[in-house]
Amino acid sequence: MMNLSALRIWHRLFLAVVVLLVCQPAWAGRRVALVIGNSAYQNAPPLPNPVNDGAMIATTLRDAGFDVVDSRHDLGAVEMRRALRDFSDLARDADIAVIYYAGHGLEVDGNNYLIPVDAKLERDADVYDEGLSLDRVLVAIDPAKQLRLVILDACRDNPFTKTMKRTMVSRSIERGLAKVEPTSPNTLIAYSAKAGSTALDGNSKDSPFTIALSKHLTTPGLDVRRAFGFVRDDVLKSTGNRQEPFVYGSLGGEDVPLVPAPTKAAPTTAAPSPQSEARSDYELALQIGNKDAFNAFLAQYPEGYYANLARIQLAKVEAEDARIAATEKAQKAEQERARLAADSAPSEQQLKAAEANAKAAEQARIAAEKAKQVALAQAADAEKKRIAAENSASSDIPSGHRTATNNSAPVNGAPVAPKAANPPVPESLKQTEVATLTPGPSPQADISKSVQIELRRVGCLSGPADGEWNNATRRSLTLFNRNAGTKLDVKAASLDTLDTIKGKEGRVCPLVCEHGFKASGGHCSKIVCADGSFLNEDNECEKRRAKGAAARRERDRERRNDSYRDDSYEGSSLDRPTREHPMSERPMPEFRVPRPRAMNRGGSTGQIVCGTHGCQPVQRGCHIEYRTTAQGGPVEGGGGNVQICN
Repeated sequence: MMNLSALRIWHRLFLAVVVLLVCQPAWAGRRVALVIGNSAYQNAPPLPNPVNDGAMIATTLRDAGFDVVDSRHDLGAVEMRRALRDFSDLARDADIAVIYYAGHGLEVDGNNYLIPVDAKLERDADVYDEGLSLDRVLVAIDPAKQLRLVILDACRDNPFTKTMKRTMVSRSIERGLAKVEPTSPNTLIAYSAKAGSTALDGNSKDSPFTIALSKHLTTPGLDVRRAFGFVRDDVLKSTGNRQEPFVYGSLGGEDVPLVPAPTKAAPTTAAPSPQSEARSDYELALQIGNKDAFNAFLAQYPEGYYANLARIQLAKVEAEDARIAATEKAQKAEQERARLAADSAPSEQQLKAAEANAKAAEQARIAAEKAKQVALAQAADAEKKRIAAENSASSDIPSGHRTATNNSAPVNGAPVAPKAANPPVPESLKQTEVATLTPGPSPQADISKSVQIELRRVGCLSGPADGEWNNATRRSLTLFNRNAGTKLDVKAASLDTLDTIKGKEGRVCPLVCEHGFKASGGHCSKIVCADGSFLNEDNECEKRRAKGAAARRERDRERRNDSYRDDSYEGSSLDRPTREHPMSERPMPEFRVPRPRAMNRGGSTGQIVCGTHGCQPVQRGCHIEYRTTAQGGPVEGGGGNVQICN
């Protein structure tokens, strides 16, 4: 068990140090900013607001005391790259670096690009050359020491996506910007609208997002995460909940304001009450976040509001432990089943038992995964309600009796626990039971969309990443299992599925083309069949066949040709019917009545008659006549010369 009393003593010593530091002059270090507003697009309709938005943000940052504010507008591709290169040199000596961009942005295959004013984007692949990737922007601010902040008011409905030609069927171009996960620490990326959605320009010369930024971002002493929380609330209100700004990335436990708080005297603190001690200990247990910490808290505070909160957090930890144990058990059961299947002579009873065990373990794993998601939602909702209630209680206490607070606003729905002591909770809040802390919206849709994005990346999903776990997505995950050799559950998305797909680099599923196209060189090309052929259902060219009476005549000719084929055929080799040149397809020989000739002294007249059995001399006492039907004629029923003997 962990000793919370000792932790509480350490925590109070830490607060004393904080109080001493508060009395010292505040210093935010060197702060630099780059502001870009692109309105005058040369190959698309101009945007009315970005230049005005950029001017407002530049003025706001200058008034807040930023050391350098480099404001530019209507930049082409070369100018934007040069501006980022110059700003990267400024950020090397800065503690806080901010880049604000207003204009067009584009998502291609899950990657985000800022669009210069001279971009044409005639084809989808042109964005790689004419656009500026978000990764390049992050490289420019990476040297900053304390905070790296990128603000993108670029989630507009993009006209380029409607005119550009698609060179690859599998390349996706989505509306808005894609979700990002910064890899560098102390980095935040703020969107004017949530990933996959578009922002509004508003009815004034400035966008609702920029107006809210100028109001809250540079509030002295306000943590940047809480500032974006206020920006989100203002934008939702002004747009009728149609636009929701979003922040990606994370910071540490310390507050990071863009403008330092003014110097003030040390606050006077009242003697701690039992309720405030329970709250302080709960926050310590929440920061530690393991089972021992919450059990220790419940041992010391078995009843009350914070005890109920601790039980919810403990249920979340236990759900995660159960999920891990169920996953390990399912893996071992599957390994045992595979081992028995590969054995040379396993008994049928052993195989059935192993399969049943593996199936039961997998079902238990799925149930544990679902229980974990429910516990996560309940814990997140409980923390939101706690922070809202404590902030409300703080606003009701007269200013002369308030103690120093240091609450951090939630980032992306995940609240950060307060670090300093807060006012006591009102009596009405103390009676709140666990049943009132209902679970909030399930994060399953976000997990499903993330899995779909990864399935698109590895080439297994061609449809949109909309967060709906439909039959097309299940078929795509089945295709991934077949090609990657995995056995992921296709019934629902999970974090294990997401981690497994993320671990694959490059394409996993083969390129799949629509009917009428074939895979060639990493893209789909149209299939063109030769004359007399057609494209069948198997996506292959097939020769057309004769129909009706023509087909019957063809079969009759084949049978006649077979009857003519004889090894004892007499006559010229050029006239002999073959499979390549059947008699029915060769031209008929031309027969002419020969001139009368004088009879030879031998047994023949010197004349020659030809028939189906070859040519022979006309015998003495015989003569030649032309008959249409005669036994022995060249072709029965076809007419020709025959020998007539009296």
